Amino acid sequence: RSVSRRLACGDVEGRLETLFGRVRAIQGKSGHFDMLLCVGNFFGSTSETEWAEYRTGAKKAPIPTYVLGANNQETVSYFPDVSGCELAENITYLGRRGLYSGTSGLQIAYLSGTESQEEPAPAYSFTAKDVAELKTSLLSTPNFKGVDILLTSPWPRDVGNFANSVGEIDVKKCGSKLVSDLAASLKPRYHFAALEKVSYERLPYRNHTVLQEASQHVSRFIALADVGNTSKKKYLYAFSIIPMSLMDPAELVKQPQDVTENPYRKLQKEAQKTKTSLCAEEEPACQFFFDLNKHQGKKRFSDGKEKDNSQSKQPKKPSQLTGPCWFCLASPEVEKHLVVSIGTHCYLALAKGGLLPDHVLILPIGHYQSMVDLSSEVVEEVNKYKSALKEFFRSKGKRYVLFERNYRSQHLQLQVIPVPLDHCTSQDIKESFIAQAQEQQIELLEIPEYSDIMQVARPGTPYFYVELDTGEKLFHRIRGRFPLHFGRWVLASEALLALPERVDWRRCAAGREEEAVQARAFRRDFQPFDFSLRP
Repeated sequence: RSVSRRLACGDVEGRLETLFGRVRAIQGKSGHFDMLLCVGNFFGSTSETEWAEYRTGAKKAPIPTYVLGANNQETVSYFPDVSGCELAENITYLGRRGLYSGTSGLQIAYLSGTESQEEPAPAYSFTAKDVAELKTSLLSTPNFKGVDILLTSPWPRDVGNFANSVGEIDVKKCGSKLVSDLAASLKPRYHFAALEKVSYERLPYRNHTVLQEASQHVSRFIALADVGNTSKKKYLYAFSIIPMSLMDPAELVKQPQDVTENPYRKLQKEAQKTKTSLCAEEEPACQFFFDLNKHQGKKRFSDGKEKDNSQSKQPKKPSQLTGPCWFCLASPEVEKHLVVSIGTHCYLALAKGGLLPDHVLILPIGHYQSMVDLSSEVVEEVNKYKSALKEFFRSKGKRYVLFERNYRSQHLQLQVIPVPLDHCTSQDIKESFIAQAQEQQIELLEIPEYSDIMQVARPGTPYFYVELDTGEKLFHRIRGRFPLHFGRWVLASEALLALPERVDWRRCAAGREEEAVQARAFRRDFQPFDFSLRP
């Protein structure tokens, strides 16, 4: 079924009974809806009593409900995980910013919070950098035409240009210029916003310049009022939508009779003037999918002046993708429920079909094939994740073993697997790898303590690499065939974890629900060690 039936809602402000009562009535009268999307303030100053019933499971939302984050300091505490998480059964916080792709193929871009000029921004705000990274992540996807839906809490500045009257709202002063910039770039077919306590359905506007560019789909901006308002202003909007990717191109670009000029054209022209002066400073190909690092002001742009001589002076750019990648955060293929932490350049995810429930991967956000391809700032953050994981696993009486196979792989994956401290020494682990390698006629060499992988392998060289949390390292340059499961096979052997049945990850893959539970548990336990959540 390609047609999705959705409901969008304005500021709920904690009035959950009113909202869900209305939703039940609509579904009783008009049939099933797939999803409820909430913009604006989901929580209010008097939320706690009603919310407690949903949080504890005493009551359940009648429809899968997706909400944006806090717009003020008072409600920040309701969102325990800035990456997005389940708040209660059937109620999910999407996260700070990113792209949500449901099973229907619908692409929903979202940006939580209000605009801030400060760096670092408060926990309930977004900055120009947040918007730039969200734009880059989406615009860098091949054949990008736009998104189906954009969710923001603030209105876009100037949305009233060339439009039907907005009534009492001054669109020259209200809303956010950054949201206008985002809407102009992402070209949503539907853009929902709230916060102004009014309902406004703008005439559709075009996304192309007539006679100069090929026709593109139109965008519709819809602002919704607050739930249960006494003025009977509209706070729920029902609509049916077929994902853009499944539509006939001619049908998609049909222009309705009442279509207007693009309200953000002037802003776009201004941005174009400044773009040339800024492009030299832009961070190369930041492929962000969504972000749980609330301290974006800490991001360090590489200026090519690093003192580290082992790295190239120029930042290395992520390589170009030849097809879909399961590990680029910008990719719709990413299994978002497995992600447990995101830094500035790297992220941490539970391994699908892991050897153990706390088997994790360190991955770069941009598309890099191997450790030796990484720029110095990405290497620096990989090392920070290694240190955090060492501390985390040691607190649980474990040591980690890390390995990388740069062979028949597209995107760098550093596999990090904990082994109980009382089970074997680092010497035992090292000897197991060397002995099993000899059996397979694999030459596994120890890298001297003062060297690293960048000094023994060139970019493009296939290799297998092991690192213990003591800093000891083993390396094999792959010249022919190489067993894909070698790292898992050694660790699963009787000498180490004694889990021979778990060598092949495909036989270990759990259901999505179970994976999500494991990810939530890991995220909670890892939080005190997670540097990405610190100021």
